[in-house]
Amino acid sequence: MNSRKNVVFIGECMLELQGSAFGAMQQSYGGDTFNTAVYFARCGGSRFKTWYATAVGDDALSLELLRRWAGDGLELGLVRRIDGRMPGLYMIEVDAQGERRFSFWRDNSAATAYFDCEVTPLEDRAGEWDVFYFSGISLAILPPAARVRLFEFAARLRNRGALVVFDNNYRSGLWPKADEAQANFVRAYRAADLAFITADDHQALFGHGTLDEAVSDAKELPPREIVIKRGVEATLLRAEDGRWQSVPTEPVAKVVDTTAAGDSFAAGYLSRRLQGASAPEAARFGNRLAARVIQHSGAVIPEVAMKDLMPVR
Repeated sequence: MNSRKNVVFIGECMLELQGSAFGAMQQSYGGDTFNTAVYFARCGGSRFKTWYATAVGDDALSLELLRRWAGDGLELGLVRRIDGRMPGLYMIEVDAQGERRFSFWRDNSAATAYFDCEVTPLEDRAGEWDVFYFSGISLAILPPAARVRLFEFAARLRNRGALVVFDNNYRSGLWPKADEAQANFVRAYRAADLAFITADDHQALFGHGTLDEAVSDAKELPPREIVIKRGVEATLLRAEDGRWQSVPTEPVAKVVDTTAAGDSFAAGYLSRRLQGASAPEAARFGNRLAARVIQHSGAVIPEVAMKDLMPVR
């Protein structure tokens, strides 16, 4: 009998250009839940099957993405191919401190149309999933009717005992109105067993005057397990016994690129929790992985750069 857990992530993987306008550009690919899925597949090893639910087009770039995703260790049986659509595109410009500025081209991307069918592959196989992971960006790129289906799907999974995980990645430019985003995030927190919260995203979305106010508000959210990321400040978490605990981040001498810091942390944390580690142990590993990632360029660093953090195959 196959005892491997099926962990499914939903979202969008976009083409990535990194460089300066009209200068040399490095081409790659990435996206918040996609980054987390890849790092999870690396950290989880053979204990899990890591699935990615999204859509691509019928163009050459989409075909190449599928080939590369398979090489990244992802199961692709939930990916829809939609004629006439293409992958989204984003460009990253990174300053001297490793902070990023993004420009996006995604209005007609294939992933936004994932639910434009009667039953998606994800919904059709709902009984197979042990863990379902989605984010604020997963919600933002979908039309309202598709969001309703996503929430209904999450509720079905949770009702039969699957773990539902929400990452609060918030990008204001993806939402027409702040109150629409707020309503969807509130619903997402109610749907989730585990929530990853980036404190400054929570502050920006709900208009808290200070980061401390945002953290205090996040501590009152309904998921039974909450992890609050505060940049270089210690990670806050509440898990098994309901007590809040603090886990220091790992110092980094030179930050090269903060892309996917939170995504990789979530992957490391989740991979350890699903293997029985305590929440503080999982947070320490997540912080270790994130510290490694921000010392390299791009959303997904070379596997060799984190080989010592991966299980022996």
